[in-house]
Amino acid sequence: MNIRFASAFEALPASVQGFPQAVGRLMGARTRLIGGALAGVIALALIWHFLGGESGAGKIPPPPVVVAAAASKNVTVVEHTIGTVIANSTVQVTARVSGQLMTAFFKEGQIVRAGDLLFRIDPKPFVAALEQAQAQLAKDSAQLTSARNDQKRYDSLFSQNAASSQQRDQADATAKSMAATVASDRAALDMARLNLSYTDIRSPINGKTGPILIQPGNLISANGANALVVITQIQPVKVSFSLPQSDLPQIQEREREHELSAYLDLHGGNGAPLIAPVDFIDNEVNAQTGTIELRATFDNRDQRLVPGQLVDVAVSLKNLTHATVVPREAVNDGPSDRYVYVVKPDGEAAMRPVKVLFDDGTDMAVSGGVKPGDKVIIDGQLRVVPGAKVVVMQPGAKKAKSADNQ
Repeated sequence: MNIRFASAFEALPASVQGFPQAVGRLMGARTRLIGGALAGVIALALIWHFLGGESGAGKIPPPPVVVAAAASKNVTVVEHTIGTVIANSTVQVTARVSGQLMTAFFKEGQIVRAGDLLFRIDPKPFVAALEQAQAQLAKDSAQLTSARNDQKRYDSLFSQNAASSQQRDQADATAKSMAATVASDRAALDMARLNLSYTDIRSPINGKTGPILIQPGNLISANGANALVVITQIQPVKVSFSLPQSDLPQIQEREREHELSAYLDLHGGNGAPLIAPVDFIDNEVNAQTGTIELRATFDNRDQRLVPGQLVDVAVSLKNLTHATVVPREAVNDGPSDRYVYVVKPDGEAAMRPVKVLFDDGTDMAVSGGVKPGDKVIIDGQLRVVPGAKVVVMQPGAKKAKSADNQ
């Protein structure tokens, strides 16, 4: 026993000094060592009690806490998710006739309009085919004229009994055959003219071109498997995102009210979010993820959205009027539910269960045992005992005190 402990022990009343020995005798010889240790612990507790009781050092002071007042606010319930930008349409441009690719009339990555000239295939074979079709049509047209003149003559001779019916019928058949031949020639001429027009490959949509996949100089085939270039429509674009199926009733209600919109937060932009109404809700819930897909169309006039890009999407689902709002730090997780500590006017801390209606990362809208104006504890909850007194401090004062203790 050290000198300090011995002095404190001798200062105790005689009945207290004899307590360790009495405990040792009760424990017996075999448990003398354990009994002595237990008696020592009890003795130390008694010394602390008597010495502390006389000086007042044994009293635990109320814990310091920082509080904030619960407020009443109108809150918009917002669901945050990740969305993907998708193009309205994507077209793989291929050739419709075979030939040698001669020239590209655009730069890779250029914005083009529907009808703009993209490529040209060597037109000389198609010009020759067109001229041949024109010549064939002229030839057969002349023969048709001759056949029709013969038909008229044989009809006149037959009426005068100067020609047989067989001769008349043969002249009629020849004229009709030549008329059909001329019609076929006209169709061939139209096809030759159309094929010649296909040597100029034009953009079918408004969009942005990708890289040139087949360079000029190559021989290409009609409707080949490899595209010449891919054009993606970027004005407008759609943003696809998914929300939990638990939000479906609120989604449907907002859709009926025509108030379902998507907000895009483009980090590094001018700070103003892009807004567009949701114009598509999928007809089924994804069984694997438990979510439902939604889409919104953005005009993308400044081309800030690029197909395939990931964006932050926010969707407002509900408006809470006069909701009770507390700082996020005030809400604690309990074994079965969440709760807050409320400091009553007499300085006692009371535990109040709450249900979180919305969390925006800074404040929480709650319902339950808290009403606007209540002082909720936002710092120092770990030392709070329900029903016990607390000392309310200003945030700056508490930080200063903590710094002094360090």
